[in-house]
Amino acid sequence: MAKKEKKPTKSATGASKKETTVRVIKDTGAEKKAPRVLKAKKIDADDEIVGAKEAGGIFAIGRYFKGSWYELRQVRWPNRKATWKMTLAVILYTGAFFGFIVILDAIFTLVFNRLLGY
Repeated sequence: MAKKEKKPTKSATGASKKETTVRVIKDTGAEKKAPRVLKAKKIDADDEIVGAKEAGGIFAIGRYFKGSWYELRQVRWPNRKATWKMTLAVILYTGAFFGFIVILDAIFTLVFNRLLGY
């Protein structure tokens, strides 16, 4: 931190004012920096190889893989802990839904068997 002091000045009446201290705070760069974000890149047909539209086939496949690779680079992948949590949530939800369907099936089977007299 730096201090800057002002000299006492005299007013129109000749009396001096009190001394003023000004403190300047400088950035130390200690803040946590934000993660790097990939900039969005616009892919136009004009940027592609000349004559690619007419050629079709192999150039279209190449553009597809190029676009797919670009999209994969933008994905923010979860870490191992988050992946296991999401996997467990999917398994629990699937089990609960499976149980719900089994119970509904048993109820409908019972109702239809009673109605049909089996």
